[in-house]
Amino acid sequence: MNTDVQAAEAGSAPQDRPTAQPESGPRISYVYAISRAGTALDAAAPGLTGLGGGPLRTVTAGGLAALVSSVPADTYSAEGMKAQLEDLAGLEAIARTHHALVEAAYTSTTVLPMRLATVYLDDSRVTAMLQERGAGFAELLDWLEGHIELGVKIYSDPREAAAAEPPAPAPGAEPDSPGRAYLQKRRAQRRTHRDAYRAAGAVAAGVPERASALARARVVHRPQQGELASGAGENIANEAYLVPADRVREFRQALAGLGDDVPGVRVEITGPWAPYSFATPTEAGGRT
Repeated sequence: MNTDVQAAEAGSAPQDRPTAQPESGPRISYVYAISRAGTALDAAAPGLTGLGGGPLRTVTAGGLAALVSSVPADTYSAEGMKAQLEDLAGLEAIARTHHALVEAAYTSTTVLPMRLATVYLDDSRVTAMLQERGAGFAELLDWLEGHIELGVKIYSDPREAAAAEPPAPAPGAEPDSPGRAYLQKRRAQRRTHRDAYRAAGAVAAGVPERASALARARVVHRPQQGELASGAGENIANEAYLVPADRVREFRQALAGLGDDVPGVRVEITGPWAPYSFATPTEAGGRT
């Protein structure tokens, strides 16, 4: 059984974790991440707390280990997760706990983060999954070794651009009629929005050129909207870069100041993160 639910990027906070749930009722195996067997993940697992307050463990097969906890079947099955989508606060708590555990595991060793709500009927099914997909997982772990993920987001903010517009005509100038003044204001607003969007696009187009020499791979994500967008303005570019851990500072320096002299354009670099965007084969789409 496999259930994938997309969630916003989020940090971790203990108070956000779902409260402990009773052990009664059927339980299924929830997989957070995959790593090599015999690594620090095995030692770290007993000290971590999973969804619902349950303990974590590792399930091993073929030289690989999955970070797993038992969760209520009625909550985390396909039907249960459909119901969770109607409870955004509860879904966010699940996402925060999931991501916090992946990040905690990644501080100990290279891991492949699994999608939110990746569940199997029991540990034997997890073992079978590791055996079936082991070669691909091992290849990805080798490829990701020593790398982290950094995000680059470009925002267009017409309000900021408008604030940088030249001042209005001097008080002595002949005033326009109310109707003409309104039309001029509307044209200026449309022009400012269009210009800010185009300027942000030009800045975004320059990011890959600056970053390519410092990144092993790049993934283009869909721009974030609504509550998923973390900053003011409209997110027009949302990319992820796989960067060697010892070149993170160089990467940030390469993008430093990009867009600073362009009113209404903001560049945001996030991370470092576990490599969520690069933990699936290339045919999943978007990797360059």
